[in-house]
Amino acid sequence: MIDSFRLERVKYVPKELQPRVLYVADEFDIAVHLCACGCGTKVTTPLGPTEWRVSDANGGPTVVPSIGNWQLPCRSHYVITGGKVLWAGQWSEERIKAGRNAEQHRREAYYAARAHDRKWWVRLGKWLRGLFRGGRN
Repeated sequence: MIDSFRLERVKYVPKELQPRVLYVADEFDIAVHLCACGCGTKVTTPLGPTEWRVSDANGGPTVVPSIGNWQLPCRSHYVITGGKVLWAGQWSEERIKAGRNAEQHRREAYYAARAHDRKWWVRLGKWLRGLFRGGRN
């Protein structure tokens, strides 16, 4: 089992990954590492406001939320915080399904709020343009 990670920012993720290295390709919004259980499987996590977040402080990278490798044979579940691996408990199929549904609801709420915010700005812009056009006649 891997007990600590270091962060390496890269333009492109290397074909051959090293253990205990969290590769972050900011341009492509992904983080990639070898599974912390030591099985050697490549784990890719998308980064973004509705996905995982990576920070680098306190001696190493932190990845939130937890990483649940439910599709892998190892089914490992862990958090990387300050470069250290904190093992989390196994989830039942029911809990995995509920977690995925909650993630989907968070994504939908986030993008609905963004769409609403954009509509507000678009309406304001149209209103302002209308004011200026009206003043030119």
